[in-house]
Amino acid sequence: MIVMRKSVSNARAAAKDATHERIVSVAARAIRRSGYDGTGVADIMKEAGLTHGAFYSHFASREAMLAEAASRACAESATAAADVVAQVPPGAALAAMLGAYLSQAHVENAELGCPLAALGSETARQAPEVRRVVTRHIKEMIDLVARQSPDWGRPGAHERALVTLSTMVGTLLLARAVDDPGLSDSLRGAALKHLLPAAH
Repeated sequence: MIVMRKSVSNARAAAKDATHERIVSVAARAIRRSGYDGTGVADIMKEAGLTHGAFYSHFASREAMLAEAASRACAESATAAADVVAQVPPGAALAAMLGAYLSQAHVENAELGCPLAALGSETARQAPEVRRVVTRHIKEMIDLVARQSPDWGRPGAHERALVTLSTMVGTLLLARAVDDPGLSDSLRGAALKHLLPAAH
């Protein structure tokens, strides 16, 4: 009898965890698609196939959900960048990362892409827990970019990584913002032209 109760309890906990993961996954896409302010609890729960009332059994507040969603979006972005780096020889890693980040596909797929470009201008107005998550991700990305430099560990590599990441994010944000496809392409092309010498 005790064993049965325990297995039922474990099954319930596993189901709750799976539901929680589904909500966070939906929210991570939604914040990149619609922004923090455009992401409502009711919409997230509906998209996850759940009732609005079930929200508070998973999160203490909307801000807590947004922080987890930002964390998931950042983790997905970091994994994608690390995967690109892992698939090429070390000397080609930065060029590959820049090419993937500043690609037309990334411009067109904000909800699956970098949360820094999708949410950057809104982040300063978010709760401290959301900003903390984003700050940690920015530091991780700076480190990932710096590690691709031949002089990694020296001040110059870190400084170049700061400029490279800032240019990557700013370029993607502007390439998405404009309604002129030619200008969008020119922004990406110019950024790649100026950043790629640093990749060699």
